[in-house]
Amino acid sequence: MNIVVPVKLVPDLVEELTVDQNGTALDTTWLRLIISEFDDHAIEQAILLKERGAGPVVVIAPDLEGADDVLYTAAARGADRLIKLVGELRSGANNHALARALTPLAKALQPDLVLTGVQAHNDLDGALGPLLAGYLGMPYVGYVAGIVLTDGNVVVRKEYPGGLIAEMQVALPAVFGVQVADQPPRYVAISRVRQAMQTASIEKQAVSELDTGGGPIVTRMFQPEVTNRASMVEGDVQAVATSLVEILRQLGAV
Repeated sequence: MNIVVPVKLVPDLVEELTVDQNGTALDTTWLRLIISEFDDHAIEQAILLKERGAGPVVVIAPDLEGADDVLYTAAARGADRLIKLVGELRSGANNHALARALTPLAKALQPDLVLTGVQAHNDLDGALGPLLAGYLGMPYVGYVAGIVLTDGNVVVRKEYPGGLIAEMQVALPAVFGVQVADQPPRYVAISRVRQAMQTASIEKQAVSELDTGGGPIVTRMFQPEVTNRASMVEGDVQAVATSLVEILRQLGAV
């Protein structure tokens, strides 16, 4: 069972985000990128399946700042093959473009299972998983919280509000959007990552001109604007209640 894990690099929300001079995108001059949290869980789930008897794990990342660290860390965790997409990716390819770019490579790899993060915090045009599944002609199951191997099939677990859990048997090949792995992503010591840098190699896969069709067109991006819309209602309980009713009436809420 071959497993392919495409990952995304997203802005680190711990850092201060600024808008570029055009006002339509983030300023990437000093922007720190990290692996999407859900993609990290997808890698962990793939490694767990490999340890339980599945086949090799291939991790694919776009050629952005920090991609090598992500790939070598995946190798230190147990990934067998590392591929970096090289092309015009720094301009901010949307998920439609990434899915189209990944499709020929994924077909060539002939995976039985494709694991992606269920979403990323910078997704504006849908998640990568279902888009890629559509281009590959594979079934998709999202918000997966556990995967169990069976003979020729897999059983996936989905968690719903109220403590409800559903199990679905899915025929392969398939694409799954991982919400959480069976266990938290394992810690990898820096020494093991450095060792992986000496033993593992990163293959480069050229990407042709990106087709961003189908994605959103950002016309303006800005920090939340400060306005004076809050007002304090003072007085005793009766006065406050009367004032609130009057405010709601003016707004047409009552």
